[in-house]
This record gives sequence, C-alpha cells and structure tokens, in this order.
Amino acid sequence: MIFIVVKMTVRPEYTDKWLELVGDFTRATRDEPGNLFFEWSRSVDNPSQFVLVEGFASREAGDAHVNSVHFKTAMDTMAEAIATTPQIISTEAPGNGWSAMAELTPRNR
Repeated sequence: MIFIVVKMTVRPEYTDKWLELVGDFTRATRDEPGNLFFEWSRSVDNPSQFVLVEGFASREAGDAHVNSVHFKTAMDTMAEAIATTPQIISTEAPGNGWSAMAELTPRNR
C-alpha cells in the first residue's frame, strides 16, 4: 500500500470553503479503482491547516492518481488557495488499509 499524509495551510479567505473547493477532487479520487481511502481533517491547533490522509493499493495506483486529469485540475485549483507549499509524507506500508489498534478497545458500559 502507498500511504500518504499531506499538510496544507490554506489562505484565511479559503479556510471555510476548502472542503467545498476540493470536493470534486475528493470524489473523483475516491472513485479511482486503486484508492483505498482519501480523508480530510482540519487541524485543531491551526484552523487554516488541513491534513489529507490517503492510501493507494499499489505504486501503479498512486502513479495513475498523480497522472489523472482530476489531479492536475486540483493542483491548479489548490495553488490559488494555499498559503505555503504543502508538507508530505509518502511511503510504502504493508497491508491494504487500516487495521484494528490492539492497545485500545472500547469499554463495556
């Protein structure tokens, strides 16, 4: 699996509409055959920062994503809205998605 985390700091005037701005990109990526997950979160410490966590089934699926029309369109759209160059972690990880965390389980009430 290709595991990617991207931190994006957005210009203040785009923070409240960021998820709408990237909505088409998000939907198109989630529809890709090799996409395992594509999830946005907003930082609790910096309301102008969004974190994207994404997974692809293989290097080929990740390459197909980066070479897609919707990826290129999104990069152009997002370039207008970001305040700084995004930070990224991209690595190959074993498995094919999320696993249950062994150290924490819900308590019975």
